[in-house]
Amino acid sequence: MICPELKDTFLQLVRLGIGTSRNVKISNDIDWVAVKALADAQGLTAIVLDGLNEVLKAKSPISNLKPQFKLQWIGEVMQNYEVRHQEYEKAISSLAGFYNSHGFKMMVLKGYACSLDWPKPNHRPCGDIDIWQFGKQKEADLTLAKKMDLKIDDSHEHHTIFDWQGFMVENHYDFIDVHHRKSSPELERIFKELGLDESYVIDVNGEKVYLPSPNLHALFLLRHMMEHFASTELTIRQLLDWAFFVKNHGKDVDWKWLERYLDEFGMTPAYNIFNAICVEDLGFDALSFPTGIVDASIKERVLYDILKPEFVGEEPRRLLLRVIFKFRRWKANGWKNEICFKESMWSAFWSGVWGHLLKPKTI
Repeated sequence: MICPELKDTFLQLVRLGIGTSRNVKISNDIDWVAVKALADAQGLTAIVLDGLNEVLKAKSPISNLKPQFKLQWIGEVMQNYEVRHQEYEKAISSLAGFYNSHGFKMMVLKGYACSLDWPKPNHRPCGDIDIWQFGKQKEADLTLAKKMDLKIDDSHEHHTIFDWQGFMVENHYDFIDVHHRKSSPELERIFKELGLDESYVIDVNGEKVYLPSPNLHALFLLRHMMEHFASTELTIRQLLDWAFFVKNHGKDVDWKWLERYLDEFGMTPAYNIFNAICVEDLGFDALSFPTGIVDASIKERVLYDILKPEFVGEEPRRLLLRVIFKFRRWKANGWKNEICFKESMWSAFWSGVWGHLLKPKTI
């Protein structure tokens, strides 16, 4: 478990970095190497540096921050965040341009769509480019492969994969893996209905790019977060995606509709905990977030697990050892499954086994 002092300092710097706090008084004996390592692990290298800059601007005394260490940190943010974000955006507009010119629409999911809600979009780390093509994924892949001579990888659960200008693109034919849980096919039906909405469009470098509707994005973000949390791990960066989405689009979400489905699929306990962390630990306005009953001890356990997962380890390369590792992780994360989903662990286990048998490369 992460030490409370590091946790408190890290979260304070995050709040300063995103502007939800102005309390610049921090301990003068901070282990900055540990703080940056945690920031890196959480995808918040740039945000924590923003928080540190707020402390320095207020001339709060920091005696053990080496100038060379800070300069390296700044250089890393410029290269790995700001410059890469420009390349990321160019790749997205270029790919959208190809599809637009061939009669296909492209919606961006998760990463880029979320970054637009951050105070500094280029201080959110760039990952894959996740897209949805309104049910035309197969035709779009065939056209792309033929016209651009690209290899399309179709060995994954609910999307194909290809490389575009140095970024991995996940082209979704399903929003979620429909084989992973018994509830997934019904949830996927809802996603696909919502995914027909073409109302939300932005211009990216002169190209038309579609965004998810508020209801689709809310339900999709929450399910995606819970899948990550229950199966492996979740990060504060992913919680911030949700928090900034609520801050910017909460007024457009049909909360009664959303919470009805969260109850139906057993997702309400985790939803309430995530909202509580956004308000109590990340400093967001409580009036923007629906409130629910939260067990304080479970919420604290969730927060500590996000900062440093209880089950840690690197997946072995050898198949048998990897299967054993995943089984041990599945058992250790049973408590997470209980607060995220209505299905029992064993139901999810056998559904997952079937999904892996259908796509063996995912084992």
